[in-house]
Parts: sequence; C-alpha cells; structure tokens
Amino acid sequence: MMMNELNKNEPQALRTPLCDLLGCRYPIIQTAMGWVAGADLVAATTNAGGFGFLAGATIAADKIEDEILKVKRLTDDKPFGLNFHMFQPNAQQLLDLAVKHRLRAVSYGRGPDKKVIGRLRDAGIVCMPTVGALKHAQKAIEMGANVIIVQGGEGGGHTGSVPTTVLLPQVVDAVSVPVVAAGGFYDGRGLLAALAFGAQGIAMGTRFLMTSDSKVPDVTLERYVKTRDAEKIAISYLVDGMPQRMIPNEYLAMLEKASPMKRLRIALDLALKWKAETGMTTGQAMGIFMKALREDSSSVAQTVMAANAPMLLQRSMVQGDPAGGVMSAGQVAALIGKLDSCETVISGIVQQALERRNVINQLATA
Repeated sequence: MMMNELNKNEPQALRTPLCDLLGCRYPIIQTAMGWVAGADLVAATTNAGGFGFLAGATIAADKIEDEILKVKRLTDDKPFGLNFHMFQPNAQQLLDLAVKHRLRAVSYGRGPDKKVIGRLRDAGIVCMPTVGALKHAQKAIEMGANVIIVQGGEGGGHTGSVPTTVLLPQVVDAVSVPVVAAGGFYDGRGLLAALAFGAQGIAMGTRFLMTSDSKVPDVTLERYVKTRDAEKIAISYLVDGMPQRMIPNEYLAMLEKASPMKRLRIALDLALKWKAETGMTTGQAMGIFMKALREDSSSVAQTVMAANAPMLLQRSMVQGDPAGGVMSAGQVAALIGKLDSCETVISGIVQQALERRNVINQLATA
C-alpha cells in the first residue's frame, strides 16, 4: 500500500472516539513503564501520532515538573498523560501538576478514591486505570474512571492470569466506557483484532520499551532483543509477592534458590533504599505499613516487598545492570527482533492494520 493510500484511508479505518477523547491521531497508547517512560519516549510516541504516559511514579519529585514541561516543549504542547500511585509520598504533587498543566489523562492502578478522581474529572482530565479482572474494571468505573485499560495475562510487569482474548470481550460486554486492550499487542494485526473485539484502541509497554527512542541502556536492551522464547518470559511471585512477568536472568535465578529469610532481608534492604530514593519520611513509611496491617494482615509482607520492583527495575533500566536487577516484559518481547523508532513502529502498525482490513474486506466480498 502506498503512503498516499494510507493517509487517505486511515481516518475512516482506524480513528475511534478514544482518539478524540485523548487528542491523538491513532488509537495507540504507550504505557507508563517505571524508569522507562520519560519525557523523550513520551514525546517520540506523541509526535508519531500515539498517546504517551509519563511514568510519574519513578521520577524524582524535584524533577517531575521539568519532565512535564520537556514533553510539552518537544511536542509543541500536544496532549499526553501522567501515571501515578496513591501510595507515593508526592502523590498530591502529581495530582496538582496534572491539573496545573492541564494534562489530557492520568493512568493509575487501584487506589484513588472518588474525591480524587472527581477532582481530576472536574478539571477535564481523562481517568484511565489499568485492570486485569472484570470486577476491578467495574469497581474502577464506580469510582469515576471514564476509560479502562484491560491488560491480559500476556502483558509484562504486574499482570493477571486471564489471557487478553478472554478478558477483553468479557469487559467490553460488561461496561459502557471506552475500553483499551493491553497484553500481547505489538503490531497492526493486534490493533485490528482489538478493534474487532470492541476495544477502542491498544496500549503497549514492551513494544515502546524496545525502540530506538527508549533511553534504556544498550546492554539491557540487548537482553530483550535476544529473548526469542515467549514461554520463558514467565510470571514470578518472588520479587514483591505479586505476579510479575519478566525476562529470566541471574537475579531471578538467585531468588529462586534463596531461603525465605534471605528474601526477607533483601526486601528490607531494598525497602530502605526505596524510602531514601523517594524522600519518604519514617512517618509516611509507617503510615503505609499500618494501613496494610489494618486492611489485610496478609498483605503486610507484600507491603514490605513492594519496594523490590522499582529498585530492581532501576538497576536494569537506569544503571545498565540487567543481571543484577529485573526486566519486566510482555511475552511479545520474543517477537520483536530490532529496535525501530516510535515513528516507524506506529506507522508500521497503522499500515499493517489497514492492509489486513483490506484482506478481510476482500474475503467478505469474494
């Protein structure tokens, strides 16, 4: 297909209400990967016609506003989003900045209450959490979310057990807000399939991490590119007690052999480092601990271990030590053999989706 044909057909073929809601050209979202989704990657995604989320959870409090302003500068003030977690010491700062700079959307997991979400909605900000189960989607909408990102079990990082092809239609059929599909997407065939399921777009993390616009150190990216067996990109509970899909490496192998006591010592050490990294006071740390104790005593261990993931990701994604940290990845990492630019990735997805759509149309009229 020639490029002029692509430009002629794309609005009718691929533009969804999600594009109008987010102010982007294509229904393709770059997720907020910790230590990965900085201003440069978000800007590259946005300038290529997608919609990028800045990873506010792992950007230092004294640098986050500069990163927001950098994206605005690099994109000529195109719309983009910000990700946050309510347990962050500077969560209120991120909420204030989202409103102050009139960001188009925020993404988050479970956490914000109706008051917080109401404030964002009143400011015209799209609230779009990521969920891995139907009940979580319904709860998020009850709290005020007006878009839902549904991540199936193929996705990277914290993920559920239900595959996208089962979870996506289940959620689409049950909710009335726009649904975005995540988990297992990397090309135009996936985009077209998601639209056929009833989603209004796709969200990808691993596909954008594995680009030439990613600032992840080359030695870490090399590990991603060399991973060719999707089955080995498996889920482990050893990092923070919750299911995380990661590329196997030396650190995970060590955790598998370590005793429970050794894993607890590692978790406590990383928790102290995370406390220092985020500027969290002892009082704030104790507050989080006591909240976990009150709500679910069985989650106390996970609360202590929660610092493992960001600190271990930092080793791989910032410090360039893929053997000494962890590498979150969706299973699609095994299908990506080179590091193209965000522009090449997005234009390729759009073109392939249109080509596959034309093939299907021909089958229907044959």
